[in-house]
Order: sequence, then structure tokens, then C-alpha cells
Amino acid sequence: MVSENARNLTMLFDFYELTMANGYFKNGIGDKIAYFDMFFRKVPDKGGFAIMAGVEQMVEYLKNLKFTEDDIEYLRTKGFGKEFLDYLKNFEFKCDVWVVREGTPIFPGEPIVTVKGPVIQAQFIETMILLSINHQSLIATKANRIVRASQGRAVMEFGSRRAQGYDGAILGARAAYIGGCAGTACTISDSLYGVPALGTMAHSWIQMFDSELDAFCAYAREYPDNCTLLIDTYNVIKSGIPNAIEAFKREVLPRGFRPKGVRIDSGDITYLSKKARKMLDEAGFEDCKIVASNSLDEYIIRDMLMQGAKVDSFGVGERLITASSTPVFGGVYKLVAVEDENGEMIPKIKISENVAKITTPCFKNLYRLYDNETGKAMADLITLSDETIDDEKPYELFDPEHTWKRKTIENFTSVSLQEKIFENGKFIGKTRDIREIRDYCAAQIDTLWDEVTRFENPHDYYVDLSQKLWEEKNRLLENHKTR
Repeated sequence: MVSENARNLTMLFDFYELTMANGYFKNGIGDKIAYFDMFFRKVPDKGGFAIMAGVEQMVEYLKNLKFTEDDIEYLRTKGFGKEFLDYLKNFEFKCDVWVVREGTPIFPGEPIVTVKGPVIQAQFIETMILLSINHQSLIATKANRIVRASQGRAVMEFGSRRAQGYDGAILGARAAYIGGCAGTACTISDSLYGVPALGTMAHSWIQMFDSELDAFCAYAREYPDNCTLLIDTYNVIKSGIPNAIEAFKREVLPRGFRPKGVRIDSGDITYLSKKARKMLDEAGFEDCKIVASNSLDEYIIRDMLMQGAKVDSFGVGERLITASSTPVFGGVYKLVAVEDENGEMIPKIKISENVAKITTPCFKNLYRLYDNETGKAMADLITLSDETIDDEKPYELFDPEHTWKRKTIENFTSVSLQEKIFENGKFIGKTRDIREIRDYCAAQIDTLWDEVTRFENPHDYYVDLSQKLWEEKNRLLENHKTR
């Protein structure tokens, strides 16, 4: 895990978080215990699921919350009083936090982060929680779509120069790796997070030499054991492939190595890859791989492979690192309960004319139910926090919006998806290597039915409420109807 100590991000919050905190403080309710949930409403690209990512950065932020003297001086210029500034100066994080493990497939409406603690604290960490989880979940989800479209072929993240800022590049590469990419062009992401850095040459390398063949031979002499040549600077068929073959014969084979590959970055890659494959095979380089890049996404890759493209791996840039087709992950952070002076929990609900914006109240738990025969995920179930699911008994699920749709399931295993990672402000979670997160993500996606993972019109995965939670939500809705 990488520390953010070198850059204090405590002040990375929306200003209204601070005005509300000051208001809570002045009204004597700053220490009132509140419960907030983060959830999202729609899967990007109209997909069947999203991927949880960004937890590590959220954790680092929460572990290092501290207002500096400079922060306090700045806030003094914004008109905040001495007592509130003294509170911030002596601030100590005291919240409990639960999260869904990084790499887990997630679905709309589910509590993927839950925070319990003094309302001042639970409120002003909203922005950074949303920023961390929204961004990386978006990129991990997009990356996984592209990886699945590639049908087992490696995908490399090539988008640093098109990312929205350097954090977008660095953390986007991390998220893309969690989503299944083989590596990244972003070197610092390898240094910081262990995402394998990959890459060979640009067109400028070719242009710096008197001829394409000279450029290829110079590169092959320097990297004979890992020689991949960019063959589309001038003409793939007439010069790129012939010169690559000649360079392989002159500089790679005599040194006891085999060429690794050629890369095509422009033109009709499907057509060119077929021609290149034939020419390489005829020259005795059947093991030489073909890499494709150039403004790719899951749909282009899918179509290329359907048309018989002879491509072994893909480099995907701007459309991955910016998730350009759906560039926003709509995670929100909403109050769901408070405790009164006796410690009794009081549920809270947000009601809207837009039904999708009505929140689910109460302190909750989230379960995934797996079919014991197939190992596949059957449904997710949101319950009150103190409810347990007895796997040994039949359980009736129902659609929370169309309650007449009911199904009794048997022979299943329930798994709680939320992990407690902070207790009274102290980190108690488990730090995981990024390769472990990536492998876990792939394994969990394998538990989803193909109908959920398809690109076009995916099946709506069931996210149901327990009977008790549904009754509590319905009670609050009915109470507000009568006011």
C-alpha cells in the first residue's frame, strides 16, 4: 500500500461539507452518531455489473486525516470561528467504516461503503470517498469490458497521455489492472502500485534513423530478447513487415532469441493483421505475436475478432483511461440513520419524485447468495445490520418494487460482502497485493452468469431487500405520504 503522507489531502472536500460541519458544531450536534451509505444508481455503458475499486486510496486518505497549520490559517480567512478551528486543529478520526472488498462485482443500490461516526466526521469525508471509489470503479469496469471482448488476449493500458490529469493516469492504470489488463504504459504506476510497465517504441524512433530497416535493426540489437517492432510508420505491407522480418533475421536470431512481436497502430488493422500474419508465418516466424493499438474499445475489438483479425494482444488508450463512452460513475453518499441520545437508531430516508433517487434507510448488511450446485451468484440481498441468513433453510426472495414476484431458494450459501476496515478511526482491515485483488476480481466475475456479463441487454441481476428492511422502508414512505 502506498502512503499519501507526502501530500495532505484532508482539505479535498466540497466546501459545503465544511459549512455543514461548522453548523453541526455550533448547534451542539457535531458528535451525534450518523450512518452514511455510498451506492451507485446505474452501471456504466448499460452493462450488467460494475467492479469495486479505489478502496486503497480511500483507506490512505482516512488514515492520514489531519488539518495542518496552513489549513487552519486558510479556513480562518473564510470566516470560521476560533472554537470550530480549534476543533479542526485537534481533529482525530473516530468513525467505523465498512466496504465491499476491492475487485468485487457490484450492482446498483447496494451499500458499497458504510460510515458510522460523529456526523461532522462522517459528513466531510464524503467527497474523497466518492472521488476514490467513483473514479477507479469506473475505469476498472471499463477495463474489464475491454478485457472480456478480447477473449483471452492480453490488453495493455496505453492511455496516460490522454487521461484527465496525472492522478487520472496513475490511479486509472491501477484500476485497469484490477479490471484485468496485463499492464500499463504508465511507469510510475509500476513503481507505486506494482502494475507491470510495458512498452517498446514510438513512430519517432523510426523517423530518427535514415531508414526504417536501420531503426528496426538498432532496436533489435539493443533488445534482442524482447523485440517488438512498430510497423506502420510508412507502409505495413510494403515496408513494415518486410523490414521487420529482415531485422529479426539479422539481429535477433543470430543472438539466440526469437522475435516477440510487431505492432500495428493505424489503418484497417483487421486486414493488415491477416496480411502480416501470413507474411510472418511464411518467413518462419509463426511465434511472432501481432499487437494492435489505435483508439480501440470493447466494440471495435469484438468486431475485429468476429472478422477474423489475427491479433494476439491489444493496447488500449484514451477510450479506456477516460471511460469515454460513459465517463461518470454515479456513486452517491446518503444519510441512512442517526442515533438519538439513548443510542436508539432512527432510520432516515431521502424521497424524490424520481423513484430511482429514493434511498433505502437503516444501517444495513449486504449478502451475496450462491447456488451450491453451480457456484453461480443467484442474487444479492440487502438486510438490516442485525439480520442473519440461515443457509440451512429455504429463503424467500421478492422484488422490492414488484412484490408479487417471489421465489423461494434452497441449497445456497450466503456470504456477507461488507468488511469492517476501520473501528473507532483505527484501520483494522487487510492490506492486499494488487495481483491478489486482480485475481479475486477475475474469480468473482466467473461466478456471474453469462446473461449478466453480456454487452447487449444484460440480464438485470437481482438485488433484493429482506422483508424486515422492505417493511421499514415502506413504513417511512407511508409516514411521509400522510404529512
